[in-house]
Amino acid sequence: MLFLFFCFLQYDLTNMQMNGSKAASFTQFELVGIPGLLDYKMFLFVGFLILLLITITANLLILFLVSLDHRLQTPMYFFLCNLSLIDMLTATSIIPKLLAVLSGYDNTISFAACFGQMYFIISFTSTENCLVAAMAYDRYIAVVKPLHYNVIINLKKCIVIITTVWTVGFLIPSVFIKIASELPYCASNQIMHCFCNYPAVISLACANITEHTYGAFGFALFVNYVPLSFVVWTYVKIIKSVIKLKTKESRRKAFSMCSSHVTVVIMYYISASFLLKTDGLSYDACILIGGLNYFLMPMVNPMIYSLRNEQMKAAAQRYLQLKAVFSYNTKN
Repeated sequence: MLFLFFCFLQYDLTNMQMNGSKAASFTQFELVGIPGLLDYKMFLFVGFLILLLITITANLLILFLVSLDHRLQTPMYFFLCNLSLIDMLTATSIIPKLLAVLSGYDNTISFAACFGQMYFIISFTSTENCLVAAMAYDRYIAVVKPLHYNVIINLKKCIVIITTVWTVGFLIPSVFIKIASELPYCASNQIMHCFCNYPAVISLACANITEHTYGAFGFALFVNYVPLSFVVWTYVKIIKSVIKLKTKESRRKAFSMCSSHVTVVIMYYISASFLLKTDGLSYDACILIGGLNYFLMPMVNPMIYSLRNEQMKAAAQRYLQLKAVFSYNTKN
């Protein structure tokens, strides 16, 4: 999300210059897609369709295994199920409409549906950031206070944490989306993006959007780096605790408990930070790379938690008999 804001700040807002101050009364927007890659629509359509199917299948598999296997019905997998749910919702809030645009079937989206899509995308992203922090707290208690883990991270605490995560994730963005939906919009209704991205949509407004842009950018900083700061704090505590362990085996076991979560955190935040370096990138490249950041993580997350988790691989063997994929790993 931060990446797309940076692209927007660097983008020459020709829409605002061309449209003047004359407000329009249109009731729908047109999604252009990725302007510089319009000649590759079919290739992109097939790629995003495969991406969507893999994402839904992989995340449904995690939900399926956790619901069936009582060994996986622990706080860690409770949080993981919520992550899988968020990933599926993120993908399905963007890709189906994107496929309709790329196929040429329908590139229009109603005013209300556009702001609805924008709200859900930002809310799912915010919720995922908070959830990653909650999962870090779970790993912190498991490693630093293992004897008190079942007392501290009980069912009631899990429900409180998840309720807070979803409430915060969905409540805060509503203010910015409500304000954006009330802006006057000009004659052009073409969104130069593949979905209703906040910066791309408000660039069509007739009013001065400087305050809106920087306010939303401040929100993006908050929802990204406050959870990140908490994650860093928990892992500093975890590393200090692990270093004090006497045997190499106990240290290895402690680190293995956090390996999947650490991998997700590193990929999520490092990729986002890397993408902030937009110097020299065209606006088309910003759209494509920023969009892929939304699309790929929902597919990658379940793979990380499946391939790096012995309990998940064992459950897959028991219920799906995927021995060809997992057998050599479960013996390690």
